[in-house]
Amino acid sequence: MGDENPIRTLGDYSKPSHEGNNVDFLKLLDSLDLDGENWERTRLCLFQFSLRDQASNWLERLPVGSISTWEDLTTRFLTQFFPPGRTAKLHYDILMFQQHHGESLSEAWTHFKDLLQKVPHHGIDLWLQV
Repeated sequence: MGDENPIRTLGDYSKPSHEGNNVDFLKLLDSLDLDGENWERTRLCLFQFSLRDQASNWLERLPVGSISTWEDLTTRFLTQFFPPGRTAKLHYDILMFQQHHGESLSEAWTHFKDLLQKVPHHGIDLWLQV
């Protein structure tokens, strides 16, 4: 006999759902068994929904048909929002990270993870991050 109203956490509500069941969105896409070309087209179409504010406006201002591949999109996006100088500084900040005086380990870890999120294409191997 199953519980009709199971206790759910806030995290449960943040997951995409399909017909009332929580489903991992990427697993759902993988289950569609898209070939390379269709997978790329799907990523290009869905990318716009991950943007907001300046990034969304930037994408809308691009001429229609000016981006045809995922690689082209990522290159143009990173060039626009992560110029080489900014990327180099953020990369340096990650590599030279130090725990601040009086900062707990938990606070330092959060601070470090925030730095990693600021430059998603940092390319720093996990072993070096640790």
